[in-house]
Amino acid sequence: MASPLEVVIVHSSDLHLGVDDSFSDHDRLAALPKVLTAANKVGADVVVLAGDTFDNHRQPLELLEHAAQMLRDYRNPIVILPGNHDPLTPDSVYRRGGLATIPNISILGLNVEESVTFPAFELEIWGRPHIDYTDMSPLANPKPRSARWHLAAAHGHYVDEPRDPHRLIGSWLIHREDLVATGADYVALGHWNQATAVGDGRVIAHYSGSPEYVGTVNVVRMRGNGQVEVTQAPLNGFAK
Repeated sequence: MASPLEVVIVHSSDLHLGVDDSFSDHDRLAALPKVLTAANKVGADVVVLAGDTFDNHRQPLELLEHAAQMLRDYRNPIVILPGNHDPLTPDSVYRRGGLATIPNISILGLNVEESVTFPAFELEIWGRPHIDYTDMSPLANPKPRSARWHLAAAHGHYVDEPRDPHRLIGSWLIHREDLVATGADYVALGHWNQATAVGDGRVIAHYSGSPEYVGTVNVVRMRGNGQVEVTQAPLNGFAK
């Protein structure tokens, strides 16, 4: 665990657990232990999975129970934001396999509200989950800051252009002004396979990329002096 002067977040997304044709030689849960092992190595206080942790809801109970045991064994806090592949529909994977009953797991919109606080780290994490497969604005009506450190999580497609009211396909769009409106110290984004920073720098916002594609997770260090540093940590077994 980090010192009281620093909070360490590991941010990943788009694990797409349960995919039969993944990069992981048909081990449909391979990405999960690699992400959690990397989090242990960097001393993460909290892990944030920013959407599409599972590829779809058509997962056998055995796979979900195995994933639940991995998450339970990790013990440290994990915050999961449901994405467009694994939204909080009535048949959601998060409603099966005991995933919502694991003490160290916070599923935004299900077993906690749209935000969760960690008083020991003076940290609040807010995110709007996908609840179905229709379009939505991932960062609409952000929650005001209520802790020293404020992290927002969102799953959608960033566009660095003005809003187009005539656009027919929304694709869960995130605009520059949406990032700024969060007032967050860091915005953990999911939906893109590549790891990259977005926005104009007024708010630090990064996609982590899919771990199987980029071979890394984002490591977010919230320093005692108020600065936020973002680096990437490699995953063993996934080539970048």
